Amino acid sequence: MTVHLDSQDDLEDAIHALVKQDTRLKPILEIAGMPALRRREAGFVGLAHIVCGQQLSTASAAAIWARLSAAFDPFDHHACRRARAERLGRLGLSAAKIKTLKTIARELAAERLNLDVLAEEDADAAHRALTSLHGIGPWTADVYLLFCLGHGDAWPTGDLAVQEAIRIGLGLETRPNPKQMASIAEPWRPRRGAAAHLWWSFYRAMKKREGVIGT
Repeated sequence: MTVHLDSQDDLEDAIHALVKQDTRLKPILEIAGMPALRRREAGFVGLAHIVCGQQLSTASAAAIWARLSAAFDPFDHHACRRARAERLGRLGLSAAKIKTLKTIARELAAERLNLDVLAEEDADAAHRALTSLHGIGPWTADVYLLFCLGHGDAWPTGDLAVQEAIRIGLGLETRPNPKQMASIAEPWRPRRGAAAHLWWSFYRAMKKREGVIGT
């Protein structure tokens, strides 16, 4: 069964099911509150937007994306394939990101990649399909699956905020590594993506508490 997080109601239903499934999450929800669903545009545009923002500040990423959007109408995979690397570089993209975007555009044009169907695939298989592409690492794949496709079972094993939230929330001695994160989340299938939203919300709540305590 593939769970989709296409609306706030979908997310809330999934969270309530998780709490029934694993009672350890009940106090987490009480502290975190119900998380709000966050969604981004899907398709090439959504994935390209994430790639452009890799390892950059929010402001820098927004500036580059604004230049790309102004230079190409629209900045789709056809435009990316045709664009000269030099022109993309002048707009602020690194050589590595240009190579990644052109790889994605080429795979889409050749119909070897269909980003839309990933929402219906097993989360782990969808993750592997994305990370097999040049320049797409686990973080980029997880962000795309969760926020662009609303995949209900995508699980960001390498996200430091989720790792830290789980360390605190489950009373672990150390922050779990990606392998341990995968094991911890097994009971939450097929709603691991909803669990990620919950743990991010819990993390923000704990950081806010620390801020209040520190003032």
